[in-house]
Amino acid sequence: MTEPNIRILLAKLGLDGHDRGLKVVARLLRDAGMEVIYLGLRQTAESIVAAAEQEDADAIGLSMHNAGHLTLAPRMVAALAVAELEIPVIVGGIVPDEDVAALRDAGVAAVLGPGAPAEEVVDVVRRAVDQRRSTG
Repeated sequence: MTEPNIRILLAKLGLDGHDRGLKVVARLLRDAGMEVIYLGLRQTAESIVAAAEQEDADAIGLSMHNAGHLTLAPRMVAALAVAELEIPVIVGGIVPDEDVAALRDAGVAAVLGPGAPAEEVVDVVRRAVDQRRSTG
């Protein structure tokens, strides 16, 4: 039996108003055979959790360009814990290298910086989902 397609939910958490990069990632993941649920701009952690649960998402991808990653990404992980959902959170965007360890410590599954190659983006999502499926 084959594994079902990966369902990834993509969103901009907080007041960040730049979504061009996330739209490019959405097409990249779709072209890689994933089912993409795109929530768009100005989402709250709670709205993302509700959508992830309703859509049976395998992973959540957050795009960050507003320097709120150290506040917003841990809030997203905490909201998932409150809802008792174990869905990997992948953060992409403008994240300084020195902040990656803090995000990982907060429960973020992976961090992709600017200019991450397409193959790496797809591989990171697949690995995060494979790990979730094998443990849960």
